[in-house]
Amino acid sequence: MPKVTMRQMLEAGVHFGHQTRYWNPKMAPYIFGERNKIHIINLEQTLPMFNDAMNFVGKLASRGGKVLFVGTKRSAREAVREAALACKMPYVDHRWLGGMLTNFKTVKQSIRRLKELEKMGEDGSLERLNKKEVLMLKREQEKLERSLGGIKEMKGLPDALFVIDVGYEKIAVQEAKKLGIPVIGVVDTNNPLTNIDYIIPGNDDAIRAIHLYLTAASDAVREGHTSAAIPVVDEPEAVEQKATVAVHDKQDKADNGAETEAESKSA
Repeated sequence: MPKVTMRQMLEAGVHFGHQTRYWNPKMAPYIFGERNKIHIINLEQTLPMFNDAMNFVGKLASRGGKVLFVGTKRSAREAVREAALACKMPYVDHRWLGGMLTNFKTVKQSIRRLKELEKMGEDGSLERLNKKEVLMLKREQEKLERSLGGIKEMKGLPDALFVIDVGYEKIAVQEAKKLGIPVIGVVDTNNPLTNIDYIIPGNDDAIRAIHLYLTAASDAVREGHTSAAIPVVDEPEAVEQKATVAVHDKQDKADNGAETEAESKSA
């Protein structure tokens, strides 16, 4: 699994929490102290929890599981999209639509509509419409693309959610919990721990920190895919031994055949 060090976390600012006046008391076990009225997160707690989360992601991916990356606030959008695309996983980077998981059947209808509009643009169907109709359809497509573009290839419910800022994405977390879908969440000092299966105590605002989490998760998915795809191959010595045995077998058969032929002639 991806190896992230404590130094990398420090350099990315993972240890910087929120202002002390906004803290959630349930985060106390993960807080080292405070500096200039800002809570400092204990990275000695964060690092092993982060590694556990990455191991879970990698194992899930190795079994063909789907991880839905979620991060819709401005500082997370680009990193979420890039990380998900890099490992070919679905993502939500614009706005979480209520019922995206709990009412997935209806969401699939909207995805079907998005694909219809895309096909119309590709096969030239729009050229047969007037300008006003084309404009309306393009606006509809853009709206659907913003909301559903990241999940349009998702055939069913995901096997886990990877969430940046569980407080900001509380609706997504609640829907996942309702359906029994595991949640891996970056939890800052101002957020609750409720409904999070794999907690990553850390800064959920700094772009460098967000990039660190997402890059590691994306790498874990790809490593999981790679480990699942590696075929079992023979060691070189075993291959050589098999080849030698095969040659000897052929030689023995040839010798036996020659002896049989000689005996039949002498008879």
